Amino acid sequence: MRRHDHSRRAFLRQVAVAGVLGSTGLVIALRLPDSGRNVVARVDGCADFRPNAFVRVAPDDSVTIIVHKSEMGQGVYTSLPMIVADEMEADWEKVRVEVAPAAPAYYHTRWGPFQGTGASSSINSTWDQLREAGALARYLLVAAAADIWDVDVTACRAERGHVVHHQDGRRLSFGQLCAHAATLEPPDEIPLKAAEDYRLIGRSVKRLDTPEKVDGRACYGLDVVLPGMCTALIARPPAFGARAQQVETRGAYAVEGVRRVVSVSSGIAVVADSFQAARLGREALEVHWRPAPAPVSSDALRQAYAALAETPGRVAHEGGTPEQAMQAAHTRLGAVYELPYLAHAAMEPLNCVAHVQKDRCDIWTGSQLQTSDQDAAAEVTGLPVDAIHIHTQFLGGSFGRRANPHADFVREAVELARILETPVKVVWTREDDMRGGYYRPMHYSRIEAGLDKQGMPQAWQHRLIGESIGKGTPFEKALFHNGIDHLSVEGAVDHPYAIPHQRVDHHRTDNGVPVLWWRSVGHSFTAFVVESFIDEIAHAGGHDPVALRLELLRDRPRHRAVLSLAAEKAGWGTPLPAGIGRGIAIHKSFRSIVAQVAEVSLLADGRPRVHRVVCVIDCGAVINPDTVVAQMESGIAFGLSAALYGEITLEVGRVRQSNFHDYPVLRMSDMPEVEVHIVESGAELGGVGEVATPPIAPAVCNALFTITGKRVRRLPVGRITT
Repeated sequence: MRRHDHSRRAFLRQVAVAGVLGSTGLVIALRLPDSGRNVVARVDGCADFRPNAFVRVAPDDSVTIIVHKSEMGQGVYTSLPMIVADEMEADWEKVRVEVAPAAPAYYHTRWGPFQGTGASSSINSTWDQLREAGALARYLLVAAAADIWDVDVTACRAERGHVVHHQDGRRLSFGQLCAHAATLEPPDEIPLKAAEDYRLIGRSVKRLDTPEKVDGRACYGLDVVLPGMCTALIARPPAFGARAQQVETRGAYAVEGVRRVVSVSSGIAVVADSFQAARLGREALEVHWRPAPAPVSSDALRQAYAALAETPGRVAHEGGTPEQAMQAAHTRLGAVYELPYLAHAAMEPLNCVAHVQKDRCDIWTGSQLQTSDQDAAAEVTGLPVDAIHIHTQFLGGSFGRRANPHADFVREAVELARILETPVKVVWTREDDMRGGYYRPMHYSRIEAGLDKQGMPQAWQHRLIGESIGKGTPFEKALFHNGIDHLSVEGAVDHPYAIPHQRVDHHRTDNGVPVLWWRSVGHSFTAFVVESFIDEIAHAGGHDPVALRLELLRDRPRHRAVLSLAAEKAGWGTPLPAGIGRGIAIHKSFRSIVAQVAEVSLLADGRPRVHRVVCVIDCGAVINPDTVVAQMESGIAFGLSAALYGEITLEVGRVRQSNFHDYPVLRMSDMPEVEVHIVESGAELGGVGEVATPPIAPAVCNALFTITGKRVRRLPVGRITT
């Protein structure tokens, strides 16, 4: 159970109210969700209007919107303020963004008492919350003007940062109305804007964080510098499960700038005046490691998975009588698909700055799970959670790695800062994370279909083998159903195809390898299996891949619309130059449906070259179309890197790969032309940050089949011999 000092919170409320009633001192407070009192912050005699935890209007007419989702390139510092600003009729040119602290006011609306960013939920989980926040601010500002003018509130409207009187055109700016608006009580119900009245939502708007990223003002975790801060690197176990047995420190202390060598739970920390000194000091350490009890290797794991695939797993989904239907099938088709461990490989290596004092702990890092970080720091320091202050920085990429419920990179920084009693920055080199971090699980699927005389699938059996990501996390209870981690089978148990008889079962393994969600989580492997095998069924049954999908999607109008538009825009069925093939895939994840058509050829050395990708997405309502397009391009590039090159392999418990030279990512010269089309269906709001990644691998591999006649069933693709 999380610990909160409720008396402290009550005290803050009382102080805030005192400020409204006449204090001339400095008072900073927010209207928390469970507080009905509208408060004001007074700074040097000027009043800021703060109707709730998300909005602050200043006398200079600036509107600051507090964003409680982490910005890692996906655009939430623009899209979320757009929702608030549109609803409150703020002047977009005067909107500013401030990062939310870690506090109950900013808990995720669907994850319970937990603050975090993930599951492509930033917009769909805050849509109502932020609209209501903006509407409250708008109502109170309009009511303040009506009060000043002594007219009915219905005689006034908000318009681009002002309140205007309908009849005579009188105007007061939001800044002029701050002090008076702060004295008003909110009504029980506040009307929200109709969609036809949106001024910002649905338009492509320039990102608010672009200028500071261009001119260097943007602060990432690696940029944080504090007075008296030292830097630490940790000598980490060379293999999973290894432990430090003996340490010789003389070489490290001989390096100029090295201050201390300290044992922490994750290894041996070398603390120095600079990163370079810490690096050299770590290299000079002599650590003897006790090996892991049972080190794992990739080849052995593949053999173990193949053996498991011969035995029934725990049933995740069953409909009809699949075994009988399979026996009665005119044609039976089967395949095995394999996907490797994958690293997150974010451009900014992991880092965390921590400062532990007697009564508080401050943490500066790029984090997706502030609550996990708070809880870990509280556990390490013994301080109450309310004394743990998370200062969220820009994230230089994450793809799930900085959403660690075990708070590994935060925990060790706090542990070290508590020992040192001084601010410390712990930096992971890319090699540290590549060889000792967390990974997308290795995955193995055995799948079989039974076709009738017309080549239509009547039976479908899918067996999945892999590790659980949700096990041992705060989300375990919500993720596990009938003993199965939903993240291990999502996209497989709920694929959209109308096949009468289906069975999906699962074997959960535990290989001693740390695993974590990776961009699109389970969909990253199930989409490859399902969409590749559907393509195999189409060719085996003599059907066009698009036509078969449309038939099997007869009860899924949104899927059909997305698939049809993708085929149309790609020119499906029209001739291509010799040596180029087309492949298609469609997948639903995080409430959004994405179809992609890839045009692919083979280079002389057998490596695939992806020339063009046509991408169609239905994510329900669209806040900022430019963000949607950017995320489709990003997800495709990320998925292509994994499909073509990505692989983490193990040998005696050690990761072979270490950096981008042996774990390559897509280069700019290899990026295909990407064409994005958005379908606005009016459906529920979906996510966009991860949904472009799942379909790209099967689309590319399906295209490769058309030019090589060979199926790619094991990723990465590598080189293909024809």
